[in-house]
Amino acid sequence: MSVGTEKARLLVIDDDSGLRETLADFFEIEGYDISQAANVTEARARLADASPDLMLLDINMPGGDGLTFAAEMRVHSSIPIIILSGKGAMIDRVVGLEVGADDYVAKPFELRELLARVRAVLRRSRAAAPAPEVVLDERQARFAGFVFTPGRRNIATTAGQALDLTGAEFNLLAAFIERPNRVLSRDAIADLTRKDDWEGFDRSIDTLVSRLRRKLSAHAAAADLIQTVRGEGYVLAADVRWSGPAAG
Repeated sequence: MSVGTEKARLLVIDDDSGLRETLADFFEIEGYDISQAANVTEARARLADASPDLMLLDINMPGGDGLTFAAEMRVHSSIPIIILSGKGAMIDRVVGLEVGADDYVAKPFELRELLARVRAVLRRSRAAAPAPEVVLDERQARFAGFVFTPGRRNIATTAGQALDLTGAEFNLLAAFIERPNRVLSRDAIADLTRKDDWEGFDRSIDTLVSRLRRKLSAHAAAADLIQTVRGEGYVLAADVRWSGPAAG
């Protein structure tokens, strides 16, 4: 499924049991979690159990008008709504959108087109959602005459002299600092630094370690800080002391 990494939850509200089952089977194959309701009353019960990511809502059902239900939902909820209706006239589409629906699909419809519309509405909904508050990691690690601040991607000597590291060098140093005095194999380094294109015969990990070692060893306190363990990998030979609050 192209939208998000977790299964999106869809609530199908339609009095046509055959259509509900068809939609449920189709969207489950596409990787969605599906719940069903035959009318507005059942829909309210499903909403009380769990909040779906999107509703597919018929507007002509016994026991409750879909348009009224959509308008009610918009008063207290931002759950995306796609109206499914046998009425395809322009005025019906306009009314459906004006009550707060995010899209309007006339019956009969192609399942692949409906899937594309569901994905598009979910993308818009998630893009419009407020970004979670970013809590900066204000911890600091002190080791061998250096002060390492991961949240600010900063490394400096205790005298305040900043080191100029590339992004890859910084990520490598972070992997070592989080695991001091532990041997890291080349495979582990590749995983920890997200170097997805690394192969076992590639010497790029060794080159990266050499560059970082050279920059650190420009300071006397950093001599032999990153050591080679023959046949196994590399190790940060240092005592690392963390201070400050961790990121929430």
